[in-house]
Amino acid sequence: MHLTPGFLVKIMIFDTHAHYDDEKYNEDREEVLLSLAGKNVGRVVNIGASFEGAIASAELAKKYDFVYAAVGIHPDDVGVLNEDVMARISALADEEKTVAIGEIGLDYHWLVESRETQKYWFERQMELAVEKDLPIIIHSRDACEDTMELMKKAHEKYGDKHKGIVHCFSYSAEIAKEYVKMGFYIGVGGVATFKNGKKLKEVIAAVPLEKIVLETDCPYLAPEPFRGQRNSSDLIKYVVPVVAGIKGVTEEEVERITWDNACKVYGLADQKGA
Repeated sequence: MHLTPGFLVKIMIFDTHAHYDDEKYNEDREEVLLSLAGKNVGRVVNIGASFEGAIASAELAKKYDFVYAAVGIHPDDVGVLNEDVMARISALADEEKTVAIGEIGLDYHWLVESRETQKYWFERQMELAVEKDLPIIIHSRDACEDTMELMKKAHEKYGDKHKGIVHCFSYSAEIAKEYVKMGFYIGVGGVATFKNGKKLKEVIAAVPLEKIVLETDCPYLAPEPFRGQRNSSDLIKYVVPVVAGIKGVTEEEVERITWDNACKVYGLADQKGA
């Protein structure tokens, strides 16, 4: 049985990156998700980071009409990957409401897995995305140079079939412009509201609004004034005025354009509240 929000409103916010499979929602997951329509949130993409998370994302997409799935293995978890697991990720990618491969990429902060292991499976998962004609969702932390090198290599190899979002963007405006040149969108979330979020504000200023999507990464990275608390999609409303102020447009324009951007990158019909 599909569960839908209790009523439809003029919905303009699309959360392109959430983790509602996280244990922090175990007590009230359904309550939180079903409340979103009344809070001006129309669509959510739940992101698989671990293999279990990918399975859970696909299940959430089946249960809730307004939830879609991304399936992939985060760089911290690529140690579980082998050909059998890749085949199962490939099968999840064929599900009707799977809209992306992700989150995938490189994370050199903790180095849970070696750099070479991360790079190998990053390339393999990018290859899978092209095979499935799906966008990728990039996670890159403390790995700017290697991520860019592999992204440029894939762009040269696959052209416009290499597409997607650089999630939770944390590098310079110059690097953001390079990704935009490749056709990628820049994911902007709660960090834009932080006092120490100057670098992301510079990125927002430098990148066309038509190349920005909104995200939460919930339950993480809640915006001010909720920093440190559990995040949820409705709190994007605190990010919208920051983007609007930087770009010199109305909040409604930010909501409309970022909704359209998300629909384009994920290949979804532009139906508010669909």
